[in-house]
Amino acid sequence: MNVAEAVGQTLALLGVQHVFGLVGSGNFHVTNTLVARGARFVAARHEGAAVSMADGYARVSGDVGVASVHQGPGLTNTLTALTEAAKSRTPLLLLAADTAASALRSNFRIEQDALVRSVGAVAERLHGPETAVADTIRAFRRAQVERRTVVLMMPLDVQAAECAPPHHPIPDAPFIRPTRPSDEAIAEAADVLAGAQRPVIIAGRGAVVAEAGEALERLGDLVGAVLATTANANGLFRHNEWSVGISGGFASPGAAELIAEADVIVGVGAALNMWTTRHGRLVGSHATVIQIDDASDAMGAHHRVDVAVLGDAAEAARALCDAFQLERPRPIGGRTPATARRIHVGGWHTTDYADAGTPTHIDPRTLSLVLDEILPNERTVAIDSGHFMGYPAMYLQVPDERGFVFTQAFQAVGLGLGSAIGAALAEPDRLTVAALGDGGAMLSLQELDTVARLGLRMAIVVYNDSAYGAEVHHFGPHGHPVDLVQFPDVDFAAYARAAGLQGVTVRHTDDLAAVREWVASGMSPALLIDARVVPTVVAEWLEEAFRGH
Repeated sequence: MNVAEAVGQTLALLGVQHVFGLVGSGNFHVTNTLVARGARFVAARHEGAAVSMADGYARVSGDVGVASVHQGPGLTNTLTALTEAAKSRTPLLLLAADTAASALRSNFRIEQDALVRSVGAVAERLHGPETAVADTIRAFRRAQVERRTVVLMMPLDVQAAECAPPHHPIPDAPFIRPTRPSDEAIAEAADVLAGAQRPVIIAGRGAVVAEAGEALERLGDLVGAVLATTANANGLFRHNEWSVGISGGFASPGAAELIAEADVIVGVGAALNMWTTRHGRLVGSHATVIQIDDASDAMGAHHRVDVAVLGDAAEAARALCDAFQLERPRPIGGRTPATARRIHVGGWHTTDYADAGTPTHIDPRTLSLVLDEILPNERTVAIDSGHFMGYPAMYLQVPDERGFVFTQAFQAVGLGLGSAIGAALAEPDRLTVAALGDGGAMLSLQELDTVARLGLRMAIVVYNDSAYGAEVHHFGPHGHPVDLVQFPDVDFAAYARAAGLQGVTVRHTDDLAAVREWVASGMSPALLIDARVVPTVVAEWLEEAFRGH
């Protein structure tokens, strides 16, 4: 067989079930071979959206996301989404055709390897027909085992060459046992926790990847800790009565107070960056900081660390549990009736605000609260970037850590709808809620066709303030003109109907009756909610976002 067929067959043998992309001449044969071998091809309308779909699919499913694109412009069109995936350490493999080594004057010719490396992804390559199968396996394994975003360059001349078919079955990847922290580090952390009066555990995406939730809840019980997460781990402690939700800019008033009062903070698989700590203000100078991470260069990268525990999040949590169960008295901790009351009354759903709604515009907080009540609890919430993004993060609850997709590592608008499509395919039994701003929605408008074509169970909520709201609220109060970041009204509901979806315009809560009817009727086809939100309401997190910019 030729190399293109061997690559497709190898990936199928490796278990690839979905491949997202756009097909051109350069990736035609490899993609068709994957489909012939049982994979489902999901056609996007833009290569960037295809990579976002693979990203969202990987985050929810836990599998390697796979995308396929043409050489040259096919690859350059992916760069923003590729950067997001790379910065998020999403296990993703992008199959990118490349020009032949001899095609020096090809109009498609660019330095693809350098381009990919410049955004933080790993550049791999089919070096020749003799190594093509091994090259493919290596690229896939790097994405899978290292949890990296990998681009496999597939030169056209190599694809066309003949090679031996892959051996069947392909050997499994070597099992790598999670790294257990040293006894000394565990003992040091346990000593600190034994004396803690108000400990807080903040779990990040590293804790989610390590499946450390149960062990961390057990540790919380033993040391009397309040539980919180980063935005990327939202939902990990969803059903725990001592959970205060997200730490950082999206933290509720009650959560922010409890975290700031902590005398010991344990960051587990969490960067403890400026977003999670509100530029350090949630970590008091009196607090001892314990950081648990499996990467040594993560220790203290964003915030001071008093005790560093190098190792897997779940292994570290279990080791700490063992230390308290076997050797130490149970600490008093901060789980008092008074703390329980503060958690109960201090969340976003119980925090009062002055509704700023008008006859023509709905308050985005009210919109989010009512949608949380209307939409099924079994949901996946995927959020684009923009001023609006705090509202769905704060008010739309998710059932678990796999129910929240937050593409914010690069802070690029326009990636949310693509990642929502990938998430919907990874978890088809849940309703997928894509929360977008109007600016990001315009950047991804073509993918409404993809939602309709695939028949996805999806509610697309556009927080429409006819502006790039972050810039309006940041620059406007300082007297700067904001005309360039404001634009005329866009009828997103009409666009949705044109694509074959349902569309409704919401200006006040009465208009949300249409959403109730949609849910009651079976949620098909997908619904776009064009929410005309009050443009003067400023998100709580915004001050944090621009601090120091």
